[in-house]
Amino acid sequence: MDNSMPVVSKMYCSSTPAALMIRRRPMVVNGGGFVVTDFSHTVVFIVDGCGILGSKGELMVKDSDGEQILFISRKGGIVQVLSTRNKWNGYSMDYQGKNKLVFSLTDPKSCIAKGAPVRIHIEPKRHCNNWDFEVCGSFADRNCTIIDCTGKIVAQMGKKELIESNDFYHVTVQSGCDQAFIIGVMAVLDNIHGESTRC
Repeated sequence: MDNSMPVVSKMYCSSTPAALMIRRRPMVVNGGGFVVTDFSHTVVFIVDGCGILGSKGELMVKDSDGEQILFISRKGGIVQVLSTRNKWNGYSMDYQGKNKLVFSLTDPKSCIAKGAPVRIHIEPKRHCNNWDFEVCGSFADRNCTIIDCTGKIVAQMGKKELIESNDFYHVTVQSGCDQAFIIGVMAVLDNIHGESTRC
């Protein structure tokens, strides 16, 4: 599988690994969500959740200029209610505001499916049969990786050294992998675990 293929846009793929810092924003002051910077403290992405958007199950990833680049929503409806998994859809947004489905993420929601992996499917379909990426480890402990269907690590998350708070953590995105896509996945994981993007 070719991980250099962009998910959101090739402008968010780097030829070298990217180390990104994530800082959660307080719900009471800034409406929640988080800010993503590089290690020189330059803002790269901004993630808004329902505290700003006003709707549960909706997330927005913006670039450093505040332009909307990725809209993510939790799928609803009767079929979803009866399912053992939640489904999230990520849509890239162009300059005209048009949405194009670029990925779907499924996570277990019941005690029957607990322990099942969080899996991500890329649109249009790629070379993998059942899933394109999988989240391994514990987001809540800030110790997880995202692997592709061949088992290759494409992103790894960890706590910032010397800071014991879950409000600051880092993500290393491997070269060729779409950083906006990885931050979109982090936003969904944040919401699933009831953190800064959730009301």
